This record gives sequence, structure tokens and C-alpha cells, in this order.
Amino acid sequence: MHSHEDEALAQAAVDALTGQLALAPKPGLPDPRDLGVRAGHRDHDWLRWSAKALAPGLAAMAAAARRTGEPTPRLRMELGAIGRCAEHSLRLAGGGHRGALWTLGLLVAAAALEPGAGPLEVTAAAKRIAAHPDRRAPRRPSRGSTVSATYGAAGARGEARAGFPHVGRAWDALAAARSAGAPEAEARLDALLTVMSTLQDTELLYTAGPLGLRHVQAGARGILEAGGTATEAGRAALHAFDTDLHARAWSPRGSAGLLAGALFLDCLPVRVSSPERAA
Repeated sequence: MHSHEDEALAQAAVDALTGQLALAPKPGLPDPRDLGVRAGHRDHDWLRWSAKALAPGLAAMAAAARRTGEPTPRLRMELGAIGRCAEHSLRLAGGGHRGALWTLGLLVAAAALEPGAGPLEVTAAAKRIAAHPDRRAPRRPSRGSTVSATYGAAGARGEARAGFPHVGRAWDALAAARSAGAPEAEARLDALLTVMSTLQDTELLYTAGPLGLRHVQAGARGILEAGGTATEAGRAALHAFDTDLHARAWSPRGSAGLLAGALFLDCLPVRVSSPERAA
């Protein structure tokens, strides 16, 4: 059974995901301008609804972690089983957010293990959970794991086992942009570009290959070097980059999920003062 704390953590994760979705323009990624299918993306309203559908699974992950109390192999297997059920529900609804589910699920579970902890403690706990293999996971290789093996990229599993370094970089970039006076939306976009500039995104490697990945990384760096999205030059570069990636149908989805993880960390610690507030 889920506690109000579990439900609050799940809701915070969903809010982080929908907050990421609301940003525009996100190079190669869906945003509120997508009233229909654009460059192979579902529309924004559908993605928001799909994000909200993750709440029960995320709350179950928090409850499992709170019940177990330690980052044990048993907890890792239980989180994997819950995650696969949540993925199945997403597939029935048309797909979406699979990468974000992995990131947010581990971070929600870690936050439940460390009540009241800040971002550094939560990512450290997530690292300890991810260090265990999921012995009940299907034996067939996923597309991401195949691409990781082919190109030597860390992939989603490597990112988690390293303690989500790109989530940490996005969180740091968010704080730095806010301190420099950037509006919240631009601070979040700069955090996204910070991830995009260095992440070895397996989705991009699959669709665009190593040259395409380097093109995306260089484009993201160029916007940041122009002053970031809060500047006139940076904003112009952002729009041009977004147009370019949509024309190529290249979508850096891995960066979006990691930004959602950073936005979740940004709201910690999650506290619930009453059942009514959690409802």
C-alpha cells in the first residue's frame, strides 16, 4: 500500500516530466507547439497524459524502497518488475517516456530510501541500487544495450551505475543559470543543452550514428558558448538547431529524460503535511 509520502514523490516525478515537456523549443524533441505529429513525435497533450499515467508505477517503486529500507539486490529486482509493468501500460497507451521511467524510477526509489535527503545523497543511493543486476530481467538484449555494446557508450544502465552524472550536471547548470539571472524556462533549456552537449545518447547513435551524435553535441555546445538561451544570439542558435534536428528527424530523447531527473532532484526534499495536500 502506498503512503502519502510515496504518492508525493511520484507526483513530484510526474511534475518534473511534464515540466520538461512544457519547454520550447527543445532541439529535436516534442514541445507544446506539437499540436499534431511533427517529425515522428506524438502531440504534446498525449505526452502529458502519458506522463501522468506513470504515477501509480512510480508510487509503487517508492513504496517498495521504503518497505525494503536498503539498496539490496531484492529491491533492484522488485523495481525492475514494477518498471516492466509500467512499461507495458505505456505500450498499451501508445508508448513514450520509457527512458524517463528508468531515470525517475530509480531516483524516486532512492529518495524514498533517504527521506529528506538532498540531490547528492539521492543520486548516491540510486547508484547503490543500480549496482545490483536485475536477475529477473528478460535475457534478450534491448536496442539500447546493443548500441551501447557496439559503440562503447555508457547507455542508461551505465549512467545509473555511475550515479547519474548527467543529471548532476543538469542540476548544476540549472543553478548556475538561475544565479546568472536567467528566467526559469531558459535556465531549464540551458540545463538540457548541457546534458545534450556531452551525453552519448544511444537513441541518437542508433538513428544517426557517431557523426550524427557529434553533430548534436556540437550544436548544443554552440548555443551555450553563444551565451545560452537567455541571450539573443543563443536563442537564435537554439531555433536554428531545433529546425535542423527536426528536419533530420534526430531526437535526443536520452537528454530529455535526464533533465526530468534533474528537475525532480530540484524539488527535493518532498514533504507532505497532510493527506489532503497529497491528494
